[in-house]
Amino acid sequence: MALILKSTAFENGADIPVQYTCRGDDISPPLSWENVPEAAISLVLIVDDPDAPDPDAPKMTWVHWLLYNIPPDSNTLVEHMTPDLLPAGTREGLNDWQRMCYGGPCPPIGSHRYFFKLYALDTVLPDMIKPTKARLEAAMQGHIIEQAQLMGTFEQ
Repeated sequence: MALILKSTAFENGADIPVQYTCRGDDISPPLSWENVPEAAISLVLIVDDPDAPDPDAPKMTWVHWLLYNIPPDSNTLVEHMTPDLLPAGTREGLNDWQRMCYGGPCPPIGSHRYFFKLYALDTVLPDMIKPTKARLEAAMQGHIIEQAQLMGTFEQ
């Protein structure tokens, strides 16, 4: 069975509720996953917005959250995830606000798509100390076993 990523806060392709955005409490939504491959040694979560700054003229992909070395036997991230609640061994990377935490949707114009991407890896990544998405993706190269995605939208 394929790896599945979902949230009790919103369906795939649906609007992300305001409490998970900069207009609300800016807290992370609850996430859960199923069918992690037996060969998985760790998981990576990347949350980004490919529609920045304007979905009619995107210029960059804005990174909202990076987590790596999530244990493969974990299957949830609770709502309002804080560093002390992360599964043991999980590390955070730098988002595009230069913070090591979740930063919710905050589009300057139009309706944006937000991709929550979960990767199952065949390795544990080294502690990269505040990696960017580019560094994290480079470290993941050749180690991705399977991936799943959940997409939500938000408009200010």
